[in-house]
Amino acid sequence: MSAISAIRTRTARYWALAAIAAVALAAGPTASATASDDAGVLAIAHKSPFSCGKTFYANNWSPGHNPSGSLDWQSYGDDAINGETVRATAGGTATFDNEGSTSYGQWVQIVHGDGTRTRYAHLATMVRAPGQTMSVSQGTVIGTVGSTGGSSAPHLHYEQRGSSGVVDTSPTVDGVTVSLGQKKAVTSTNGCGGSTNPYTPTEVCGSGFSVVDQAALGTVGRTYLLYNSSTGYNCVVTLKSTSLGTPSAVSAFLEPEGSSRTTDSGSYSYYAGPVKRSAPGTCVKWGGSVGSSSYTSPFEHCG
Repeated sequence: MSAISAIRTRTARYWALAAIAAVALAAGPTASATASDDAGVLAIAHKSPFSCGKTFYANNWSPGHNPSGSLDWQSYGDDAINGETVRATAGGTATFDNEGSTSYGQWVQIVHGDGTRTRYAHLATMVRAPGQTMSVSQGTVIGTVGSTGGSSAPHLHYEQRGSSGVVDTSPTVDGVTVSLGQKKAVTSTNGCGGSTNPYTPTEVCGSGFSVVDQAALGTVGRTYLLYNSSTGYNCVVTLKSTSLGTPSAVSAFLEPEGSSRTTDSGSYSYYAGPVKRSAPGTCVKWGGSVGSSSYTSPFEHCG
């Protein structure tokens, strides 16, 4: 068998197994699309669930996909989808769940402002533990692509549902509508350009931290000081506002008075940090940089 024939045979077997595994999603909460369902899922403009510039296939295969109308995001060209960062296609409240080795496996549901919702299944990792919730913006990272649950090949199972829970059978992402039986290559604009970083300081530092101070780094970013009153820990994070999704020089540092400085610096796509130090009742010096713009505070916030 030639190398090309072998690749084609393996590819056909790969997606045949994926099709069989997708039927197992029936074990999860499902609903069939009906004409009477609200069309609210189209009221919000959804972007691709991947990072800016990433292109993957959105496969709305039919018949046999459960639930009908959901998309399987698959590898495109030489870019394998396994391990890819998964982002919220629109803002809302995310809930994290785990069905174990069945159905969706590790999955996230986001309820959007108008009551519509999206689902992201078979995740390898999630940014929160099962049962936890999190407020997200369009582009916020929620996990990575995997093959958990009733899946035999890495892919992202994605659904858009109306406020009553019924699946939209012709979902639209990044302006591309993928109807039943269609498979289209979609290039993500999620987080591209502008000054909207998909991360927030509290998201990066974690639960219990609140912003106590911040400083602008010209027009290229902002550095933040946060504090957790229950643990006595400070946290510093620097968020970029330009070249989002493209690695560039960013740093964040924190120095409790009388102690050494801790710095996180490197070529990052969205932020530097979190830098955390215990400093209850101690003054701290903090700051960061994006490119050549930097900020260094005096010793302050001594409570």
